[in-house]
Amino acid sequence: MWLKTLMAMLLASLMSHASAQVVWAGRFQAPAGQLPKPWRVVPINKLKPTAYQAVVWEGVNAVEARAEASMALLAREVKVDLSQTPVLCWRWRVERLVQQADMFKKSGDDYPARVYVAFDLPSASMSLATRAKLKIARTIYSDLVPDGAINYVWDKDNPVGTLHPNVYTDRAHMKVQRSGAAQLGQWVSERVNVWDDAQRVFGPINLQDVRLTLLAVAADTDNTGESVRSGFADLHFVSTDSPCDFPSLLP
Repeated sequence: MWLKTLMAMLLASLMSHASAQVVWAGRFQAPAGQLPKPWRVVPINKLKPTAYQAVVWEGVNAVEARAEASMALLAREVKVDLSQTPVLCWRWRVERLVQQADMFKKSGDDYPARVYVAFDLPSASMSLATRAKLKIARTIYSDLVPDGAINYVWDKDNPVGTLHPNVYTDRAHMKVQRSGAAQLGQWVSERVNVWDDAQRVFGPINLQDVRLTLLAVAADTDNTGESVRSGFADLHFVSTDSPCDFPSLLP
């Protein structure tokens, strides 16, 4: 009897540990002014790049983004098993909104903060035309052009939950995660189920056939010509039944 009880306790402990698994992607504990490895700036075409640096911002180890009529991603490759840890958590803050932002027009496709996830998708889920377009895009730009991407954005005025194809490509979708000025100038925590959103955006696909390839943050104002400052911190993945692992010093 005691052996069965011991095995049950051990199994419960293992299951509890598994459910609490945390996959860190961005703690940003780099010397101030530098870029935290393995993150790197990815320029977009010949646009002026947004400036990124590691900072300690009101006690938070973070990356600061300063966009002045500019756009570039701060990105890293990721290997995350979405069957185990499909939930992405992060903190961000925005100091001012992009006043001329309009997610439905190319002239307004700017955001003070966005978190970008990119996927490799099964070929069967894409049409021949889509696969041909992606091949051309990768020839022109780079192999970093994904099969599909979701951008979680801090928007000016569209309701939270708004989901819309990017005005430049329908392979990327914009989802309004935070909206308006009510929480400007403070750290705000977020939690999203990346796998659920991928299913919603790209249709029925098998989890085993989807691979998360890239995680990025950005502030961009290349279309509107405005200036914004924002911050990103504590990016990590957890299971659906586990809480985010944010530092206790923050509310």
